[in-house]
Amino acid sequence: MPDEDKKRVAHLALVDRVLTGEGTASAEDRARAFGNADVPAPLQALIGKVATTPSQVTDADFAAAKAAGFSEDQLFELVVCAAVGQSTRQYEAGLAALAEGQVG
Repeated sequence: MPDEDKKRVAHLALVDRVLTGEGTASAEDRARAFGNADVPAPLQALIGKVATTPSQVTDADFAAAKAAGFSEDQLFELVVCAAVGQSTRQYEAGLAALAEGQVG
């Protein structure tokens, strides 16, 4: 198997694991965090920052999510989903740009 195919398979396995593997956060919340879409209000600031400006995540973002009833384990899983989702979008955009550059 070519290296690029191995990377693709590994990436798909990671995405599958964070979205459908065992966890304390619901599969629905994990999918929402992964897509950075329709995230419940108490999580919007945290998940939005993880996906777009991770250096701006603050303790207050975590505190607000915890105050809304999310556990530390759930928040960890949701942050991982948001980060993997954003990296997936960037990975796919990069692959598309490479493919577009090779046509012609």
